[in-house]
Amino acid sequence: MGSLAGRVALVTGASRGVGKGIALGLGEQGATVYVTGRAAVGGPATTPFGGTVEETADEVTALGGRGVAVVCDHADDEQSRQAVERVVAETGRLDLLVNNVWGGYEHFWDGTEFWREAGFWTEPIARWDSMFGTGVRAHYVTSVLAAPTMVAQGSGLIVNVSSDAAEKTDAGVSYGVAKSATDRMVACMAHDLRPHGVAAVSLYPGLVRTESVLRAAEFFDMSDSESPQFIGRAVAALAADPDVMRYSGQVVRSAALGREYGFTDVDGRRPGTGGPTYQG
Repeated sequence: MGSLAGRVALVTGASRGVGKGIALGLGEQGATVYVTGRAAVGGPATTPFGGTVEETADEVTALGGRGVAVVCDHADDEQSRQAVERVVAETGRLDLLVNNVWGGYEHFWDGTEFWREAGFWTEPIARWDSMFGTGVRAHYVTSVLAAPTMVAQGSGLIVNVSSDAAEKTDAGVSYGVAKSATDRMVACMAHDLRPHGVAAVSLYPGLVRTESVLRAAEFFDMSDSESPQFIGRAVAALAADPDVMRYSGQVVRSAALGREYGFTDVDGRRPGTGGPTYQG
């Protein structure tokens, strides 16, 4: 894996979970990483799991990168605009955007026994709205805001964190449709970006040991799970690849990238393909 020293990244939804792991994976390679999220030191808790953008930024810096915390609610377009504009104003560039922020996972802590749900008609409609509003739409809006800088540079990479639920029929209607939309968005964005030397990919993690998944670990097969930082190493490998355009418009999987680029998880393991889908 090549160094990312001098590269500038923006990772959305990075106060905990997969977003934090991605930020840390980029920090390991020396990148400057702007991390966004609603949870900030001294602010109200957004979940029971803790974690703030400041904590993530500090850990990025401790790993050898430069972490910058940005408090941002990506459900608000103006806050997203201000976040992107800050990155460009302070650094003059934007090499990597990772759209990780997502809505709809509230059922991990809102008291809903989601494992007892039997059919889409038993799920709250609000879950659909959250996944599309704070998920799919937020990915689109932040990409719209970041693309002009990348196009002007003639280089860049947009990564949408997605899920193999897009290819399944048993992962929930809201989740499956939202992730399918995410993947289609990448394919269409890649078409527009290709002439400008900018790549866009969808990334499928395996089952990730996020705080919310660990809380519900009894309902998952954790034997081939991945740490959040493993996903970060996958993104870092893509960002350092001078031939990343060959993946543009496609779905890539973290485990497959581990085999191709030769990186392992934080425990030295190299997770395989297949298994349960990414959650949380």
